[in-house]
Amino acid sequence: MSEQQRVGGRYELGEMLGRGGMAEVRKGTDIRLGRTVAVKRLRTDLASDATFQARFRREAQSAASLNHPAIVSVYDTGEELSEDGTNVAQPYIVMEYVAGRTLREILREGRKILPERALEIASGVLGALDYSHRAGIIHRDIKPGNVMLTPAGDVKVMDFGIARAVSDAQSTMTQTAAVVGTAQYLSPEQARGETVDSRSDVYSTGCLLFELLTGRPPFVGDSPVAVAYQHVREQAPTPSSLDADLPPEVDAIVAKALAKRLEDRYQSAAAMKEDIDRFLAGRPVQAPPVVAEPVPAFVPPPVAAYDTAATSVVPGAGDWAEEDRKNRTGPLVLLGLLLVAAIVGAILLIPHLIGSSPQKVSNPHVVGLSQADAEAKIKDAGLTVGQVTEEASDTVEKGKVISQSPDPDNQSFIDPKTAVDLTVSTGKPDVEIPDIIGDNKNAAAQQLEDLGLKVDLRQKTSDENKDDVLAVNPDVGTKVSAGSKVIVYFSAGPKAVPDVVGKTVEEATQILKDAGYQVSTLPDSQSTEPSGTVTQMSPPAGSTQNRGTVITLLVSSFTAPPVESPTDTPTETPTP
Repeated sequence: MSEQQRVGGRYELGEMLGRGGMAEVRKGTDIRLGRTVAVKRLRTDLASDATFQARFRREAQSAASLNHPAIVSVYDTGEELSEDGTNVAQPYIVMEYVAGRTLREILREGRKILPERALEIASGVLGALDYSHRAGIIHRDIKPGNVMLTPAGDVKVMDFGIARAVSDAQSTMTQTAAVVGTAQYLSPEQARGETVDSRSDVYSTGCLLFELLTGRPPFVGDSPVAVAYQHVREQAPTPSSLDADLPPEVDAIVAKALAKRLEDRYQSAAAMKEDIDRFLAGRPVQAPPVVAEPVPAFVPPPVAAYDTAATSVVPGAGDWAEEDRKNRTGPLVLLGLLLVAAIVGAILLIPHLIGSSPQKVSNPHVVGLSQADAEAKIKDAGLTVGQVTEEASDTVEKGKVISQSPDPDNQSFIDPKTAVDLTVSTGKPDVEIPDIIGDNKNAAAQQLEDLGLKVDLRQKTSDENKDDVLAVNPDVGTKVSAGSKVIVYFSAGPKAVPDVVGKTVEEATQILKDAGYQVSTLPDSQSTEPSGTVTQMSPPAGSTQNRGTVITLLVSSFTAPPVESPTDTPTETPTP
């Protein structure tokens, strides 16, 4: 690869990963360390602008000071002359390469994100923000395009391009009466060009959570100014007004995060994260309940009508009056609303007037409920309970619904009286008792516990080796339900070695072999015991030894000296 395709002399550039408002990001390789990185470079047409240069350097400084698993790490930064002939100093940042996708890409696919998953993602973002806030850094541009999900499902917050230190944030964050941020995720104080603090990131996270739950931002309009005006003046709809299956606790969390007044909002990212984690754990949330308001009847224009994925520069609050005078669209919008309402009313009313098929009803989510609760919810929705099938499950508790058909994620509305089939968990699948006879009792117990069984160890007298498994109840090969108790009988060890000292070697050998031991003999030449008598044994009598142990016997080899005969004794002849 040529030198022109390197950055900083050590980073080889590869495929384009993205091109945003003020920078382009390419996949790269650190040739010195041999690792994959992402290289972000300020666009050449902006590199000569001192304001953008400062913003880009601020991003590097902000992100480099943060070390958190949910924040994209910065490895290196620098600048080099651009390659387009202008010789402008083009700054770059070398970052951690994340092999994942942004939430913006996932949302554009139109995929349904389950509420629990949406809350888990928001909790991950808030964990990163809590860390950055405690480090004195406010992000100021939380949006789907700045949050990535790794293949493992982990959250990564990136792009601190307009982040500011808290000390800097005490001044009004404006640029010549302009507001820096992304219109659909601006906090009211950002939109007004006022002082911001960490609670502005909380508001933007509330907007992000709203979109993950419903598939659209809380405010939409035909221009960034119109959206920013709504952030300041209008109340956001509740998520349940767009998805009736969302519980009121979720509405409460989102409403508190999107409070217009800073005092009514969560006072920190940590406080919002704790409330989300409480809900996910099945505990009451601290956010006050809200009264659901109806969602506007009109269909919003596509998000792509203007560039909301990029950070926008929105006219300040002082420019809105003039902007409204230039775009007096209120009467037209009202007329459109009335027209749409009339069409919707006709669609709903005509079938009843002409006797056509009845209106479809909502298909409720019952997965995870008990069978009784699921059947009641199905009947309350005007549907009938179809076939109920039982199935073992490693993850779903016994008696609760594993799946339903039709699937509400694919068919949200179905005909009344439709039969909804259920698959109900019978708990964890049966477990077969493995062959653990002869194994050590501790290893056998661990093997059974790993299978989800309870173990009762019981000692039993036996000549088998100490702690060896003798038997199990139920027997090996028997299938039992998960959590069942299995009795494991293990050997207390053999009896004491019998005392054979003083016996003949033949008697001693027979006694020891009958007790399960092996025998070896050595001569004892120092003994005065009769030949063939056992004089010593090792291991000694009375010790506890495993079957098959070799017992060594010392056997007397003593031979008594011959006794002289009286006739052999010379006699003296008496002298006459």
